[in-house]
Amino acid sequence: MKNDIESIIIDQLIMDINNGSYSPKGKMPSENELADYYNVSRMTIRKVYNRLQEMGYIYSKQGKGSFIKDRYQLIELVLNGSESFTKKMEDRGYDFSTQNILCEKIKYNKQIYEELEIRKEDEVYKIVRLRSVDTRPIALHISYVAKSVFNEINFEGKNIRSMFNYYESKGYKEFESTKTVLSISFPYSIEKEVLCCPDLVPLLVVETNCIDPSSNKVLEYTKIIYRGDSFKYRVK
Repeated sequence: MKNDIESIIIDQLIMDINNGSYSPKGKMPSENELADYYNVSRMTIRKVYNRLQEMGYIYSKQGKGSFIKDRYQLIELVLNGSESFTKKMEDRGYDFSTQNILCEKIKYNKQIYEELEIRKEDEVYKIVRLRSVDTRPIALHISYVAKSVFNEINFEGKNIRSMFNYYESKGYKEFESTKTVLSISFPYSIEKEVLCCPDLVPLLVVETNCIDPSSNKVLEYTKIIYRGDSFKYRVK
């Protein structure tokens, strides 16, 4: 019964937030106020607020209460494979930064090697970049690149922040994607740590590739993990 009451209150508050009953960045009612309004214990409201925080709807300030996250300022992202994420963010004027956090050779993985259309004997490097806006982590870009395509990737990979810029430096000027697979997941412990997101913030996972259209050569296979509370998506 208690869980039913919590769910009812959570649903009502989410509807109120989504329909604008609370202003973006506005303060939520105190735990005591909501407890009196719904005729429940303060502990029940505390659990409700904890769940809303895990879901990315609110945040708390020590000694000041709970506040609405500004979900109306979501970053609009066009999901296409012909323009770099860096360029999309810079063109829209965001205070954007990229940190290269990993470059390592991977063990043979049948799916990745098939996506890259390479032989089992080839070497593949995994390059991971953390994307942030206003210093807040919003996405992880994981690229798999074959050494047979980029011979110096084992040395140069640790300095790459934009794969498209890297391709252009190697003489590739046009890019296409032949496939895009979308899925939803919730963060694992490493993703929660790197993206600084709560358990119940959904992640949009985009798996795609990058092709040089003139040679039909696969330049990379990519897995991109976006924080669901940071973007609104436009499929093009």
